[in-house]
Amino acid sequence: MSQFNNSRDIEESSSTSQSIHLNDRKSDKLTAGQTEITHPVDIENPQPPPQDGKIHDAVWGTIDEDGPNYRNLGWVRASVLELKTQIGLGVLGLPAVLDTLGFVPGVIVIVVLAIIITWSDLVVGYFKLNHPEVYTVADAAHIMFGPWGREIIGFAFWLEVVAIAGASFLSISVAFNTMTEHAACTVVWVVVGAIIVAVFASIQTLGRISWLGWVGLISILSAVVTLMIAAGLTDRPSLAPPGDFEIITQVAATPSFVDAINAISIVVFAYAGTPNFFNIVGEMKDPAQYSKSVVAAQTIITMIYLIVGCVTYHFVGQYIASPALGSAGFTVKKVTYGLALPGLIVGGTLYAHTAAKYVFVRILRKSRHLSKNTPVHYIVWFSVVTFTCGIGFIIAEAIPFFNDLLSLIGALLGTLICILMEAYMWMWDNWRAPNRGSRKWNLMMAMNIIFFAIGTFLMIAGTYAAVVVINDNLNSGDSGSPFSCADNSGN
Repeated sequence: MSQFNNSRDIEESSSTSQSIHLNDRKSDKLTAGQTEITHPVDIENPQPPPQDGKIHDAVWGTIDEDGPNYRNLGWVRASVLELKTQIGLGVLGLPAVLDTLGFVPGVIVIVVLAIIITWSDLVVGYFKLNHPEVYTVADAAHIMFGPWGREIIGFAFWLEVVAIAGASFLSISVAFNTMTEHAACTVVWVVVGAIIVAVFASIQTLGRISWLGWVGLISILSAVVTLMIAAGLTDRPSLAPPGDFEIITQVAATPSFVDAINAISIVVFAYAGTPNFFNIVGEMKDPAQYSKSVVAAQTIITMIYLIVGCVTYHFVGQYIASPALGSAGFTVKKVTYGLALPGLIVGGTLYAHTAAKYVFVRILRKSRHLSKNTPVHYIVWFSVVTFTCGIGFIIAEAIPFFNDLLSLIGALLGTLICILMEAYMWMWDNWRAPNRGSRKWNLMMAMNIIFFAIGTFLMIAGTYAAVVVINDNLNSGDSGSPFSCADNSGN
């Protein structure tokens, strides 16, 4: 990875701080490193580094005992958070992707998108080392595109993570409807899910909620493993018709363009945790360990996706439920949703926390209240958490079709924030690199241009396909309607 260090000279100054000195674009980059800024950074007017021995961060300012420690993540806990921000809702849509595309095309799509988005995740870390003042993708957009870029990309980022949180509320309502046999109006269950998520999301630092990542990871994995085992043992999938039936699996299917693009968009959604990775590297003790956490997390998540998708599709075939946990029979459905419920809550918590933290930092970034236990600090924090979950609730109820909502988020927002931005970030940071024109530089530039082109196509085509399907479902009324009390569990 030496090519990423050609335009900077990184020198370690202590075990907890780094000073990063950049050689070009000095108007856009700080001359002090991530742990050497006296107070929340003003990007246009960076401050000189202090020498008081305290932890000073380019985003959080001075971190001491008079406030939460926003720099306390190790690489292992970072990997767990990266895993949990992705495994959850996405994995529940992957068996349906294989049903639409077939085994071989489906596996190829999963692997290719895993490679592209793993690269995007790595670029987040490289960009953070070059620009320590970055905490979200909106900060990166500000550096590259100015104030308007920050507002546009920042809104897209915020909307994506809020929409994913909303999708988790929808999945939580399905779980409650399944386990209680629709004991209450579905809107009530969505509200319950939003309230539970809001309570956990209000915990202020990622370090303090990292233990929830373990809970969520174990929860979802136990649910999908139970699903796979039950699917192999059951004689009749839950969606199979009465009487005789035949399970059909295809090596390669022949879907329509709209169905194929929607399936690919679900895979993009399954890897759409990249926005959270900005926050994770921003709260790590040693950001240089970030790449290690990404490689570990993405390797594990891709293996899980392939195993869960292929095994479930093999045993259930065309009778895949949406979400997939309801595929193996009524009793097993209750068990799997019971096991998955903590994981669904944790997934919503991480995304709601990220969305709220973005607004929180934007409001208080140049204020002492950002990292101090003041009344203003708490009022702003709890207000933005409540607002975030409220918007997520509206999204969940406005588009109450699980796979269609995943497709729309993946196509419209996932491709922009998880592919296009990171490809451009690498090109922007390396356009004037000293090794420009070398074979390595040419190959890397070509790769990022190709990734950018793929992301652009998927965003345009995927958004069109998702809108077509959502419109058809709304008009037909067969799949429910907005703000409906109807049972969404398929019982």
